[in-house]
Amino acid sequence: MGIHPTPPGTRDILPEEMRELRALEAALRAAFDEHGYGEVATPTIEYAEVLRRGDERYANAAYRFFDERGDLLAMRSDMTIPIARLVATRLQDAEPPFRLSYIARAYRAVNPQRGQMREFTQAGVELIGAPAPEGTAEVVEVLSGALDAAGLTRAVVGLGDADLYGQLLAELGVAEEPRDRILDRLATHDLVGLELAVDEVAGLDAAARATLLALPGMRGGPEVLDRATELGGEAVERATGRLRATYDALAGRGVADRVRLDLGLLRDLGYYTGAILEVYDPALGHILGGGGRYDSLLGRFGRDLPAVGFSLYLERLHVAQAEEERQDRREAG
Repeated sequence: MGIHPTPPGTRDILPEEMRELRALEAALRAAFDEHGYGEVATPTIEYAEVLRRGDERYANAAYRFFDERGDLLAMRSDMTIPIARLVATRLQDAEPPFRLSYIARAYRAVNPQRGQMREFTQAGVELIGAPAPEGTAEVVEVLSGALDAAGLTRAVVGLGDADLYGQLLAELGVAEEPRDRILDRLATHDLVGLELAVDEVAGLDAAARATLLALPGMRGGPEVLDRATELGGEAVERATGRLRATYDALAGRGVADRVRLDLGLLRDLGYYTGAILEVYDPALGHILGGGGRYDSLLGRFGRDLPAVGFSLYLERLHVAQAEEERQDRREAG
């Protein structure tokens, strides 16, 4: 470690890497522009209440401080909530839908020992005012185009349903504390912890336990939805119906082949409703980004509109680019 290190979870970028990152940004901007998404920017600093209103659970991940007047401010921890505020205030008299894009820094108070970054760049889009399933399918089409523009032809888009497990646990009568524990295990992809959390729930019959443990392992094409429906229950039936409609809309746009249905998928942000997305590259093993529907978020800022979007981590895309290039060289040689 040098005499003057950077804080854990941050890093310096030298000219060669910066040139590569700028080229990647340009490719993503071109892909967003091609689909009609106009770029916006929001302040790095928001009132802490804005972030809390958008997602009370995740607001604690923001860096917070008081200004000279004693108002509590926070550095944005993602771009979706600031854009929801922007639409509800600056575009309150405009007619939806709104197609917006961004490439911006975000900041999260995380544990750098887990390899997470405190400072990172997000690139993404928000489609506000377009309902499911067509709005979701449009955003996945833009996402697929962005991945192609970045040269990440192997990248896969996971598609799940944010409401599936919460509604299923409510249907089974699981209390709030064990329910939250189960949802946390799902969000962190901790299947061993999930099994332990399910075993700790009192009063679950064998069929309910089997359903809770079977769903996270269901990944693949539309046949997954048939297998899930056989498990029974209204929550499962509603979620598979939503996913089937989205998958059909994706097929209509010619991008379903890139999508892998994943019934165990759950994002760690609290504003998602319905379809959720996670982007990963099998060559890398890291999550490259994610997104989904957040149909109730705009209403918290006074303008009730359906919405869906995604964000990609620019630095992870850059690493994935290098790995894909290595794999291409190996296959060619």
